[in-house]
Amino acid sequence: MRHNKKFNHLGRKTAHRDAMLSNMAVSLIKHKRISTTLAKAKELRKFVEPMITKSKEDTTHSRRNVFAQLQDKNAVTMLFAEVSQKVADRPGGYTRILKTGFRLGDAAQMCIIELVDYNENMLKDKVAKKSSKTRRAGKKTKAVAEKVATVKAPKEEVVTEQETPTETVE
Repeated sequence: MRHNKKFNHLGRKTAHRDAMLSNMAVSLIKHKRISTTLAKAKELRKFVEPMITKSKEDTTHSRRNVFAQLQDKNAVTMLFAEVSQKVADRPGGYTRILKTGFRLGDAAQMCIIELVDYNENMLKDKVAKKSSKTRRAGKKTKAVAEKVATVKAPKEEVVTEQETPTETVE
């Protein structure tokens, strides 16, 4: 039974696991996308998303808290300068995990973990989807289409000679 087993130890002692997650978080912040196993990516998401949330508030206290976990000054600067500005309006869910298949050596399930707002291909699709209609209309037959066109067409108004403007020639 797995009662109250909420933590994946990843087959490592605590110090090794903390160092590995810290290094992976630094790589994710610097490169915006890394390839790893699915188990490590799920643990990394739990490790890095609270730090991104803390980076939204740029105070000395939050910088020190993030630096205590990352131990990399350049990554902390990049996190507070670039990443926090890009995710400022997002309420959560800063990372995306995309499964890529299985590793040849040991058949471990591999994936790509990336920061959501930095994948340009996904952002283009999102913009294209927003511009399309959200409701689906069924196909209209010719008779229905003609009837709709006549109803929507503006009625022609009769213009009399008194209403027509006179042109002045200069």
